[in-house]
Amino acid sequence: MRHTRSVSRWSVTALALGALAFGTVTATAPSASAAPTAPTAPGTVVTTTGGEVRGTADGSVRAFQGIPYAAPPVGERRWAPPKPAAPWPGVRDATRPGAPCAQPKGLPIGVPSESEDCLYLNVTAPAASDGRRPVIVWIHGGSLMYGTGDMYGPKRLAARGAVVVSMNYRLGIMGFQGSPAVKGAEGLGLEDQQAALRWVRANAASFGGDAGNVTLMGQSGGGYSVCGHLASPKSAGLFDRAVLQSAPCATGGSRTRAAARAEAARVTEKVGCERHTAACLRRKPVAELLAAYGAFREPRPVAGTDLMPLAPAEALRTGRFNRVPVLIGVNRDEERGMVLGRELAPGGAPMKPEEYEPAVRAEFGADADAVLKRYPLGAHGSAGEAMAAALTDARWATPTLDTARLLAKWTPTRMYEFAEDDTPWFHGYPEPGFAPRAQHMAELAYFFDLALFQDVRPEQEPFRDRLLRTWVGFADSGRTDWPRFREGDRYVQSLSAERWDRADFARDHRYAFWKSVG
Repeated sequence: MRHTRSVSRWSVTALALGALAFGTVTATAPSASAAPTAPTAPGTVVTTTGGEVRGTADGSVRAFQGIPYAAPPVGERRWAPPKPAAPWPGVRDATRPGAPCAQPKGLPIGVPSESEDCLYLNVTAPAASDGRRPVIVWIHGGSLMYGTGDMYGPKRLAARGAVVVSMNYRLGIMGFQGSPAVKGAEGLGLEDQQAALRWVRANAASFGGDAGNVTLMGQSGGGYSVCGHLASPKSAGLFDRAVLQSAPCATGGSRTRAAARAEAARVTEKVGCERHTAACLRRKPVAELLAAYGAFREPRPVAGTDLMPLAPAEALRTGRFNRVPVLIGVNRDEERGMVLGRELAPGGAPMKPEEYEPAVRAEFGADADAVLKRYPLGAHGSAGEAMAAALTDARWATPTLDTARLLAKWTPTRMYEFAEDDTPWFHGYPEPGFAPRAQHMAELAYFFDLALFQDVRPEQEPFRDRLLRTWVGFADSGRTDWPRFREGDRYVQSLSAERWDRADFARDHRYAFWKSVG
């Protein structure tokens, strides 16, 4: 059935909303050695394996940005595996982020860039460190097409006791090149992340972190990357726990070699590189490659390779994955933002009642009658809300519960549902036609300082604090204040400002129905 396909799905909302409020300024790489303009604060000069770096401090946390974790993949190194960064003399300025990795223009979750010299990471640490802080490595989302690590301000997580690392990694055509002429390039974005994880193991202690207690955390496309690390033998030993947010490994995280090659062939033809393919592709300007690849793709590493022998779903099913404690969750209303995005896009409009049935038939095909019976229009406030409910349950809730059950068979697993009703809306966008509630990405406004969203209301600060402490607590111990999820469980922990207790997730999202159709 169509509803079982992999979905990181940010691209739908971005396509709809991106033109409303965001520009397309191309990013450039900052200077690597700018002199400090203020006296050095205690703890802001740190020695790494590449040399000394100077960051900043604000009283509660120390921040270091733009640290190279791998050599620039430029020239002949384009589409080559990451290599160690060269050491530098003196003290490197680490007060500004590195250049964003190459990505198309115009989407709010991304930063337009043509840079290939982009393999940099950022470290935010508590001001007071004893060398035993849990380390959280954040992998940003954006469909593996967009985004930067520094977009997500992690000060709140660090202030609660974690050393937080984020990184840029190769995206889109530059990170997931499937042409057989460019061998071994199908999962370079994942390999970049592995290089960053090796850097973390080697350097975390210098920032006050426990290099033996590293939690890998990702949302949407970043969460699917975590699925990849669970499945990849080359990620074994690089992390100790995992957090999966809005990324059901059971239906995503990889693609077939045939799909990757077909996509690469389309790009190769568009840029005129059918002959002398590898050399020709390496000579092409980044802008030309980005244009040929397109703005609304969702690349994935290829399964059946040394990097990823098994697709994540098969790895979890058979137990052949990196077994670490996992915190996995989904937002209760994932697709509300997707539907609202289409309604608010230029030329868009709220779905009319008479459009609901045709839309369901187009989406669910032979199962449409059953879906319409289970999700009647009259049971929802609008056609858009009815459509969002069906799509959320089919695309997100069902495969996330499947993923948790697969994980729980082999490794300690905690599952949650982010269920807050009163979430911030996007900055600068028109008011939505219905409440977005716990839409895709909504939880990120509580974990990070993220300019994409309006501020969380002051009265929700206790809820935000509890979320932050729960995530840092899991990174520290692998446990939460709710019970471990078991293989056959249907109940998960519901997280909202009004409620923090167990909910019948399978009933609420009609799990049995979706398992019975298709």
